[in-house]
Amino acid sequence: MRRGIAATALVASFALAATACGGSDSGDKADGPVTITWWDTSNATNEAPTYQALIKDFEAANKGIKVKYVNVPFDQAQNKFDTAAGASGAPDVLRSDVGWTPAFAKKGYFLPLDGTEALADQAKFKPNLIEQAQYDGKTYGVPFVTDTLALVYNKQLFEKAGVEAPKTWDDLKAAAATIKSKTGVDGYWGSTAAYYAQTFLYGEGTDTVDAAAKKITVNSDAAKQGYGTWLSLFSGKGLHKADTTADAYAHIQDAFVNGKVAAIIQGPWEITNFYKGSAFKDKNNLGIATVPAGSSGKAGAPTGGHNLSVYAGSDSAHQKAAEKFVGFMTSAKSQTQIALKNSTLPTRDDAYTAEVKADPGIAGYQSVLSSAQPRVALPEYSSLLTPLDTELVKIAGGKESLDKGLSNAETALAKLVPDFSK
Repeated sequence: MRRGIAATALVASFALAATACGGSDSGDKADGPVTITWWDTSNATNEAPTYQALIKDFEAANKGIKVKYVNVPFDQAQNKFDTAAGASGAPDVLRSDVGWTPAFAKKGYFLPLDGTEALADQAKFKPNLIEQAQYDGKTYGVPFVTDTLALVYNKQLFEKAGVEAPKTWDDLKAAAATIKSKTGVDGYWGSTAAYYAQTFLYGEGTDTVDAAAKKITVNSDAAKQGYGTWLSLFSGKGLHKADTTADAYAHIQDAFVNGKVAAIIQGPWEITNFYKGSAFKDKNNLGIATVPAGSSGKAGAPTGGHNLSVYAGSDSAHQKAAEKFVGFMTSAKSQTQIALKNSTLPTRDDAYTAEVKADPGIAGYQSVLSSAQPRVALPEYSSLLTPLDTELVKIAGGKESLDKGLSNAETALAKLVPDFSK
């Protein structure tokens, strides 16, 4: 889950058509190196340079393979790959959000990687991350970076107010009021985005759907309880009102990194940006805790991140080269280098070296990964949050009731998974 890189969208739309090289459109010379194309969906400023440096290392060690690098805005990549793969012109490797795996695997766009060079170190990866790369018993990606949501907080403001990281949402409300009284700063600012609101469902032991029972649960009593808690955190002493504007993400993030709000829910993809803010010149001022628990006593957040997947429409030579590249980029050495440069979370335990864990942001997020909950393995999963994004903004903005909004979301979800009951 990341902000899209809208500024590069127009340039990328022209570049993609020219650089996709799956199958026979690569332009390789018969006696020359195989050229594979990698669509990277990471932040072009903060992360991409590290990957480009690794590509040079890979090419130096593999003279018969060249890698054409293309940075694709994250918010456009899913649809662009879907279109390109359907026309047999997709890139050989895609940095794929874990939520895209079931849909692309079902369509036959991703190559199963079990037993290939790409997955030679499978036992080294965290089992739950391998599970998220699987669909229908086969593995369609190698975990590249992982993430989850956590309560991130300003230690100085919490200490000044004499409060600790909250264990429950009620604790958070009390802490926010105290922080406001003692520091004049709001204690918490929540998001209206459906992805962030998932934590409230998990806290009630539910989700948007129950895949095993083939039932839509977004309007269940447990979901209403969770979303009711979510809604209650937009009003009250020390609780910032809901931002329903298109720039809400940036507003919340900027307020936190500059010490204008004491806590938010956020993922590790913002670690480097935390450190750029005035409140976190001292990196050790960044507090990271598991998201507060709901009334069920459970606490959890979505397991996110990205896999490297290989296009099934490429020819054998390109697939073999792509598998070698994926194996290199997901090796312990590469993941360690990526973590040190980008402050992202490795997906394999042997990449969490002492040097990597010296970064308080990485160490903090590593400590909350055990509470992360895998996403529902449905081809339609990545579409399920879209109706909620629409409805939750209306609910938080007071334009419709919680009951009406969840009922509307339930109706919309029924169209996405028509074989599920309400």
